[in-house]
Amino acid sequence: MIRRIRGKVLSVGLTSAVVEVAGFGIEVRMSGPETLSIGHEATLATYLAVKQDGMELYGFATDADRDFFELILSVSGVGTKTALSVMRRSSRDALVGAIGSRDLNYLTKVVGLGKKSAEKMLVELADKVGPQAHSDQDSEVFDTLVALGYTEREARKAVQDIPADVIGKDARLKASLSSTR
Repeated sequence: MIRRIRGKVLSVGLTSAVVEVAGFGIEVRMSGPETLSIGHEATLATYLAVKQDGMELYGFATDADRDFFELILSVSGVGTKTALSVMRRSSRDALVGAIGSRDLNYLTKVVGLGKKSAEKMLVELADKVGPQAHSDQDSEVFDTLVALGYTEREARKAVQDIPADVIGKDARLKASLSSTR
């Protein structure tokens, strides 16, 4: 199992990056490849998915992000593409909070999961992540942004970009609005 790679970033795409490791250009699928800079060295925690049609390597900025990706994969019926999509749409902390507090609204509206998938994730993961102090604030911020005319995609991105240290619905809404400018 390949658990970590380090090398020079050769290219960055929308959903992946190519990292040169020992002379090989290795494609690494990522939730946020735009954080990497071409020509700079990167160290990524990785998950190797072996499938019928080949192997795919998934990369993460931290071991904790990789571990959470693996936790999402433990949900029956959730594959690597869905797990990566979930992580692309929301921060790990926000997801852990939503799952821990069984916030179905957050997972369906902000993260974009279908109701059945979100329910399954809550049932299978809530006890594993434990109770969290997450509230409906981000769901309300998301709803407010959509009501103001933002697309769901723009609203998801704005909610995702809110710094973790911003507390309170009004402060989170203000931070999301400033990130959309």
